[in-house]
Amino acid sequence: MENLKTQLRTLKLAAICQNLELRNRYALQHKIGYIEFLELLVEDEMANRQTNGYINKLRESKLDTQKVLDCYDFSYQPQVDKRQIYDLASCRFIDQKHNVVFMGKPGVGKTHLAHAIGLEAVKKGKRVLFIHTNEMVEKLYSSRADGSYAATIQKFLKPDLLILDELGFKKMPQYSMEDFFEIIRKRYENGSMIITTNRNFEDWGTLFGDKVIASAIIDRIVHHATIVKLNGNSYRIKNLLELNGMFEDDPKEKSKRGRPKKSEDQENYENNNE
Repeated sequence: MENLKTQLRTLKLAAICQNLELRNRYALQHKIGYIEFLELLVEDEMANRQTNGYINKLRESKLDTQKVLDCYDFSYQPQVDKRQIYDLASCRFIDQKHNVVFMGKPGVGKTHLAHAIGLEAVKKGKRVLFIHTNEMVEKLYSSRADGSYAATIQKFLKPDLLILDELGFKKMPQYSMEDFFEIIRKRYENGSMIITTNRNFEDWGTLFGDKVIASAIIDRIVHHATIVKLNGNSYRIKNLLELNGMFEDDPKEKSKRGRPKKSEDQENYENNNE
């Protein structure tokens, strides 16, 4: 048995190795055939690999596991089509190599939706990577200096879904234009992207400092894309107002308290001076 376990570990069949004795006892007790015994061991290995695969993909994705779709407050963003969002969460757009753009002012929930759809993609076995846009272009730029550019760009080309957050949060450096365009160009019809941005497309010329490059980038992003515009109020301001409200005095309690009670010395002083 120990020799067999050593061979299984060499073949990287960890789950079969771990469950071998348990499955062997089960087979003897229930008098099952060799094929059924082998099927049980293979099922153990497949289940273990699927679990480990999900955990690894989730860790590599850099997604926030708290930002799930069930926690998104659609009532606060009534203009958002809930059916459309859940359709995107089916991840068919990833199989089709299409893109999604969430567009709106800060705090309206763009990033939350991007995380939520990304998490659904990981559940379906997709490779996902979430990264801030400026962080990505800075990494690409730095990799040119140390000779790791080819390996670095592959990190952003390999995922089934690349999520670029906060495009337009600040103006993109001139030196990073070529790298950003290269990502968009190479992923075009080869891999899906979700992009969150607080800029309308007409502002992208200013964002990139070059209307020609901006036009080429927009063309490749939106050719096969779902554009979702969020025009509601900021969740952050909503949460801040709710938090402040927790510490405000109740108006009824204020009226009950009225003016502070005068001390005995104050009353005597006022009576003597009337």
